[in-house]
Amino acid sequence: MPRRSILLCVFYALIASVALVATWSQNMAYFRGAADLADVLDAFVRFALDTRANAASRSITVDLALFTLAGSAFMIIEARRLGISWVWAYILLGFLVAISVTFPLFMIARERHICWWDAHVEGEGAPMPTQDRLGIALVLAVVLGLSGIVLAR
Repeated sequence: MPRRSILLCVFYALIASVALVATWSQNMAYFRGAADLADVLDAFVRFALDTRANAASRSITVDLALFTLAGSAFMIIEARRLGISWVWAYILLGFLVAISVTFPLFMIARERHICWWDAHVEGEGAPMPTQDRLGIALVLAVVLGLSGIVLAR
């Protein structure tokens, strides 16, 4: 792998690592005291409602939700173009862990794949499969639903 690609992967890995620590240190503090599944589910509901606390929290929540939508579409299209497996795991974990963690991890997989991929492939690849179109529609529905909840007062 070229030095430039190695440095880029290290950069992405550092972002993912910092994002994991930064987001989950706050998540753990928020969810502290949840003793069983009912407590955890209640905490998730409170967490979603707390994203509506003020205009700043609503702004950042909608911003991240729309980035997640755009990033998910990019990840699906690039995964299909380059033949990267498990793209849905990156997207699902983006919701469960943090998109600021999983997007850089996907970018590492993408960079590694580009380095090993045959650069002489012609055209734009195969058309997007139905399951990918449905997946994007599902992510869109989730993002719009969450945005509606967050923006509702």
